[in-house]
Amino acid sequence: MIDYSLYLVTDEGYPDLLSRLQKVLDEQPVTLVQYRAKHKTLGEQIKEATVLKKVCDEHKIPLIVDDGVDVAIAVGAAGVHLGQDDMPCREARALLGPDKIIGVTVHNVDQALEAQRDGADYLGAGAVYPTTTKNDVEVMGLKLLGQICRSVTIPVVGIGGINFMNRDEVLRQGAKGVAMVTALLGEVC
Repeated sequence: MIDYSLYLVTDEGYPDLLSRLQKVLDEQPVTLVQYRAKHKTLGEQIKEATVLKKVCDEHKIPLIVDDGVDVAIAVGAAGVHLGQDDMPCREARALLGPDKIIGVTVHNVDQALEAQRDGADYLGAGAVYPTTTKNDVEVMGLKLLGQICRSVTIPVVGIGGINFMNRDEVLRQGAKGVAMVTALLGEVC
């Protein structure tokens, strides 16, 4: 059973990502790590994800790869997280098999129900609050997050602007965990 309670999402804007990740994993009860690098080449992603997986393995924390089924397969990651414009969940499941974790980003109840039907193991719902790590998302707020959580039977992880001050509000809506970037890794240099 995967623990989604404190889900760290990396960002390619950190030039010292490895040292920041190591520090966070040593100090915080992180339960899952997502490697996100949308603007790097496939080779760069595989190289970096291989190193991050080693660190995650040392801490016994699963590594999920954002968008890249090919990268996840290449490095032996625990699974992938897919956005609405990425490979469909059914196709990813066919490539990865039944034992890999597949998460899907959702912004409304219809997307949540579709992702669950298509075999997602969990949902990333957001942005719950305004966020500085992604500028192309609309804020859904707590009410819609709660509706999504109540509409599905798979775990929902709230993402977007979540920190240690507001995470309990997210969990009260029914989310099984919170995803954080800046609150854990700090501001991008």
